[in-house]
Amino acid sequence: MRHTLAVLVENQPGVLTRVAGLFSRRGYNIESLAVGETHEPTISRMTIVVDGDDLVIEQVVKQLNKLIDVIDVQDVTQAEYVDRELVLIKVNAEPSIRGEIMQIVDIFRARIVDIGYNTLIIECTGDEGKIRAIEKSLKPFGILELVRTGKIAMVRGQKYEED
Repeated sequence: MRHTLAVLVENQPGVLTRVAGLFSRRGYNIESLAVGETHEPTISRMTIVVDGDDLVIEQVVKQLNKLIDVIDVQDVTQAEYVDRELVLIKVNAEPSIRGEIMQIVDIFRARIVDIGYNTLIIECTGDEGKIRAIEKSLKPFGILELVRTGKIAMVRGQKYEED
């Protein structure tokens, strides 16, 4: 099962390396990792998506909590949360087919952020399903390049705390 972990850490050099190393040493693959400063400049938040059963995730959370720079670890998988990803997609777009591509962009409420001679770069944000759907819709035109951020997630309502 895929789990989404929200990890608050000290905003210090080397913290990301230590956290990623913990997963690597135990042979766990990080499916997605997004890191950024929070509203407190001394604290960063990592959103980590990892595949594993509940026992594996419980061990990972315990190991993360042992790291000196880790402030808090929450498995938000069972909570109600909002998640988003960002994707940039560069597609073949000769002038004769741009209108068709623009219709797809509108349907997904995405935006065209760059126009080249025969290319368009499209920006889209949404959950994993939306990102997969726009990618599938644009594939017939020829995707030249694609880059995705990792998933970011935030629990709905009050700050998430385990019972």
